Amino acid sequence: MDLTGYLRASHRALIFTGAGISTGSGIADFRGPQGVWTRRQPVYYQDFMTSEAARLEHWDYKLEAWEAFRQAQPNETHRAIVKLERAGKLRLVVTQNIDGLHGLAGTAPERLVELHGTNSLVECQSCKRRSDPQPHFDFFRTHRQPPLCSCGGFLKPATISFGQSLDPAELERARAGAMEADLVVALGSTLSVYPAAAFPLMIARRGVPYVIINRGATEHDDESCVALRLEGEVSEIFPPAVAAAIA
Repeated sequence: MDLTGYLRASHRALIFTGAGISTGSGIADFRGPQGVWTRRQPVYYQDFMTSEAARLEHWDYKLEAWEAFRQAQPNETHRAIVKLERAGKLRLVVTQNIDGLHGLAGTAPERLVELHGTNSLVECQSCKRRSDPQPHFDFFRTHRQPPLCSCGGFLKPATISFGQSLDPAELERARAGAMEADLVVALGSTLSVYPAAAFPLMIARRGVPYVIINRGATEHDDESCVALRLEGEVSEIFPPAVAAAIA
């Protein structure tokens, strides 16, 4: 069966997305040649919580990418996923991405799991209040001091840092969706970061069709449970197949 056939037959698809779907929106792949991780050592969460120097480094690193995140707009792949939802074919989107573009495209919050958090908000590490990032980036740019919450707690962009645990509630939402999905499609991910990459395999090992679309190799390419592996740009493959499936 081809991709259109799998999408047409599905009514509870789980779409798993990685950085490869957002490069077309101007968001650089963190691991690519221009990725920030090739130029900076990541700050670990434990260091962020105990060291002013680490907090300064983390906010500086986030500021570097903030304008690109703030100006980015959803592309055809994000919009195709929304079309699947509106056609009644989407169970859940589980994303590794922190760019907030799924929500901006129109994916309903109850159908979106952002496993690694979002740059669209800043979160207090003490009281957990979330707020608009822009005033905090403006403060940091002007004063070169990591901003604090009104409660005195440390503020941090609401993304999961190295050494920080994933949100148990979000993991449970992803697990519940995985148990109900009748198709899983991985888009633009090397499927190398765990536990996130475990969800497509969890679904496929139930006997559910597993489709991978990516430019370049993934760590699941040799898995016997993969029903269809398509090599190439997600934006050139996935949106036309969605349009044909829901026509």
